[in-house]
Amino acid sequence: MAFTAMDVKALREKTGVGMMECKKALVEADGDMDKAIDYLRERGLAAAQKKASRIAAEGVVLPYYDSASKKGVVVEVNSETDFVAKNEKFMSFVEGVAKTVLATDPADVEALKEEKFNGTDRTVTETLNDLVLAIGENMKVRRFERMEGIVSTYIHAGGAVGVMVGFDVADEAKAANADFVAMGKNVAMQIAAMNPEYLAKDDISEDELAKMKSITVDSALNKPDSLPMPILTSLINEAIDGKKWSDEDITIYQGLDNKQRKNFTNFISKEAFEILAGIAVSHKAEISENKIFIGLVQGRLSKQIKEICLLEQDFVRSDLFQGSVKGYIDSVAKALGTEIKANGFIRMMKGEGLEKREENFAEEIAKQLNG
Repeated sequence: MAFTAMDVKALREKTGVGMMECKKALVEADGDMDKAIDYLRERGLAAAQKKASRIAAEGVVLPYYDSASKKGVVVEVNSETDFVAKNEKFMSFVEGVAKTVLATDPADVEALKEEKFNGTDRTVTETLNDLVLAIGENMKVRRFERMEGIVSTYIHAGGAVGVMVGFDVADEAKAANADFVAMGKNVAMQIAAMNPEYLAKDDISEDELAKMKSITVDSALNKPDSLPMPILTSLINEAIDGKKWSDEDITIYQGLDNKQRKNFTNFISKEAFEILAGIAVSHKAEISENKIFIGLVQGRLSKQIKEICLLEQDFVRSDLFQGSVKGYIDSVAKALGTEIKANGFIRMMKGEGLEKREENFAEEIAKQLNG
C-alpha cells in the first residue's frame, strides 16, 4: 500500500515520533496507519528497555492542585538531561501524570504505571514508552505525594524544587482573597528556600528531641572552647595541674594575657585541644548537671528547632513582615478577619538522593557516530 508525505505527517502528529521514524514505520507497515502505530509502540517499548539502565536524575518536580476537588499532588518525573526537562511534550506528560494520580488515586508508583494515562486508553507505562521513543532518553516516574484541602503551591527554578503547603481556614471563602493567595505563595517559597524538616515543634517526637539533645551535648563537650568560662577554666586547670598537656603547651598557655586566653586555641597545639576535649567528655555526667551548661544546651536546642520547624523560622521576606512564619500567617489572618493555620507541607527536590550522570561529551559523540 502506497503512502504520501501527508501520511507521514499525520503519523507524526498522532505519535509525536520523528519524521524519519514515522516514514520507516509506514514502510514496515506497507502504508497501513494502524499497523504503523503498533510498530512504533513496539519500538517505544524496545527503546525504553534499552535505555532503562541509563542514569535519569534530571527532570522536573511539579506541584499540581485542582481547586474544584481540593486535591493536590507533587510528582517527580526524571529524564537524563536538563534539556529534555524543558521539552513541551515532556512537561505535558508530567502534568498528565499528576492529573492521573488525582483521578485514579493509586497506592504507589507501581500501581500508577498500570493506570490509564489521563484522557487516553493507554497506560502510564505505555505512554511513557511512546515518549522515550519520541525524545530518545530514559525517563521514569519516580515518586508522588498527595494533599487535600486548601493548598498553595510553588515551583522553583523551573521544577528544581516543588512545594505544596496546606492550610485550615475558618472562613474558607477568604482563601480566594488575593492577600491569602499571596501569603500562601510566600510561605511555600519559604519552604523551598529554607527546607524545614517539620511543621512545628510539636511534630518532633520525644525520641528525636532526645537524640538532638544528646548530639548537642556531645558536640559542646568536643568543642570545649565554646563551653561556659567556669567549666572551661576547670578543664584547663585539670590539664595543667595533672600534667596532661605537654610542658610546651603549658608554658605557652601560662604566657598568654587575659585577652589572648579568650582565643587560646590559636596558640596551643592540636594535641592539647584534643586532650582538653577528652577531659570534658570524661566529665560528661557532672557537666551535664551544671545549670550553666544546661542553659547552653537548651539555647542551642532552641536555635536548632527554630531552624528546622517551619512555623518557628524567621520569615525570610522581612520587607513584608518581621518575625516568625507563624507570626506572618497570623498577621494575614487578622487582616482578613479569619483564623488560618498551616497544617502540613510537601517539599520535593529534583534528583534528591539519586546518582548524578557524569557528562562525557567525547564518549557521547562516539556512541552517536557508531549508531
